[in-house]
Amino acid sequence: MNRIEIICPAEHPGLVSPRLRDILSRALKPGGEYRWLFRTEELTQISASRLLFVISLDETGTNLEYTRMLAKIRRSPHLFDGMVGGVIVDGVHEIYTKSTARDLVFAANQAGCIFPGKPLVEATGSLQNFRIQARNQGVDWMEAYRLAVKELAVRICSYQAPKYDHPELLVLHASHFHTSNTWTFWEMVKKNLTGVGVKEISLRNGQIFDCTGCPYKMCMHFSEKGSCYYGGAMVEEVYPAVQNCSGLLLLCPNYNDSVSANIAAFINRLTALFRIKPFYEKYMFGIVVSGYSGGDIVASQLISSLNMNKAFLLPPRFAVLETANEPGSIREIPEIEKQAEAFATHIVQVFAGIGAEPRLLSSAGT
Repeated sequence: MNRIEIICPAEHPGLVSPRLRDILSRALKPGGEYRWLFRTEELTQISASRLLFVISLDETGTNLEYTRMLAKIRRSPHLFDGMVGGVIVDGVHEIYTKSTARDLVFAANQAGCIFPGKPLVEATGSLQNFRIQARNQGVDWMEAYRLAVKELAVRICSYQAPKYDHPELLVLHASHFHTSNTWTFWEMVKKNLTGVGVKEISLRNGQIFDCTGCPYKMCMHFSEKGSCYYGGAMVEEVYPAVQNCSGLLLLCPNYNDSVSANIAAFINRLTALFRIKPFYEKYMFGIVVSGYSGGDIVASQLISSLNMNKAFLLPPRFAVLETANEPGSIREIPEIEKQAEAFATHIVQVFAGIGAEPRLLSSAGT
């Protein structure tokens, strides 16, 4: 078993919630190799490639030591190179758990951390969010929480990067070719992709109807056939392309600090396909261009919807974030062509397994 470094921000261990301590004591494998890191200064002492971020939030939804850790992570662009992580957030109330996890995953990913699909176990104050899992497993909510933590730890230990000899990249967009800075940057990236098949699908012109929340049984009925009640281009073109691709790249201009309506509809409609086969073996990438600011908000939206929810694999530094307003102005950014070339090289290396494989550390237990 690979050793796990448990990063649990706390000014002292006694500040970790009793519920979280109890869950971890019963979920983690007895006799397993674990090392606990509580303080920010200990982040430079990491000696294993498997990480479990464990965050205990207080009644205000905050954790002061976590805030210090987050600052350290944001200042250290290579802190987690070659490492794979999972996240557990335990809260007192019903809010702040997901937003805390999303901010952490974005920052850690920018610092080089890989996150497998569904890397988050969140526990709200009431544990209401475990209600369906508990019912499906025939257990109470606390036991569902424990089982989720146990399963996440196993997946972090066993993670291996998928490798593709002939990778296929699916590129989804809703851009105007002649005016979109996001599309312009993608064109720069595309010309540097070697050995990667590329399929581009436009989601413009009202082709994709949004999900309206069919009853579960109806959704399952259609998903078992690889279909959806609403049909259309999503079923005829997008579903097969998602099934056949090795990785997904979303072109995301920043629309009011959100992805565009068509991209959001695509994400929502993925549920029917996800029900029959999650996307754990498929990488996800993003290009986010903002007119003013807020690219991190859009990138975090992709993380929470596609990595945490739909189980796409998040390679290190999954997205490029830029700011460009007037049409074509992205070309004026210094060394933008080099940045595009570097991102293309990164995508190629990820598909080859080089860019998303945990590194071997000499002191890590196996």
